[in-house]
Amino acid sequence: MTIRVVIVDDQAMVRQGIGALLGAQPDISVIGEAADGAQAVREVARLGPDVVLMDVRMPEVNGLEATATILAAPAASRPHVLMLTTFDIDDYVYEALRIGASGFMLKDAPADELARAVRVVAQGEALLAPSITKRLIAEATRRRSSVPKHSRLLDGLTSREREVLELIAAGLSNAEIAGRLFVAEQTVKTHVSRVLTKLGLRDRAQAVVFAYEHGVVVPGA
Repeated sequence: MTIRVVIVDDQAMVRQGIGALLGAQPDISVIGEAADGAQAVREVARLGPDVVLMDVRMPEVNGLEATATILAAPAASRPHVLMLTTFDIDDYVYEALRIGASGFMLKDAPADELARAVRVVAQGEALLAPSITKRLIAEATRRRSSVPKHSRLLDGLTSREREVLELIAAGLSNAEIAGRLFVAEQTVKTHVSRVLTKLGLRDRAQAVVFAYEHGVVVPGA
């Protein structure tokens, strides 16, 4: 299946460069581009891409605002959004992941890494570099009150599902979780899917935020 991509960046050279890199991939098709957030919202609604590469910093409507609008659409028509940034410590990291962005990617990443990132988020997975994860955890912890808020949604998780949530928050992949729990990777995928469904979360990135905000895991523990 060909992954349909829309590229959003206020610099034409960046859009053209990324477009050329992705266009050379046999399973990726760049179907459109936009120069600002407002145009991005219109183009995504018109074209219905699978993945949107969204620049964070843009004039007028920035990438965060555009992402929030795009992901407010009905689930069936929502694309996966991969944020593009020059620095992996961008101030928008926390909020972007809270509203449903699937991860972050540096604009100057090698072609193979960028293509892999598009494939990963197209499959519904989150893409977080270790530095992004650390920043996310720190910010979630800072925003959390001294007594973590409890969500009744957590009561709906089985003990194994809660364990899987803890391991997701620790940054483990499905294969690593399978090894830790001595189960098949497919079993882990089933548990992850159930955790996301029960908690009303879009992907693993939001699961990490949820886990730290609600005290499921504690930094340094």
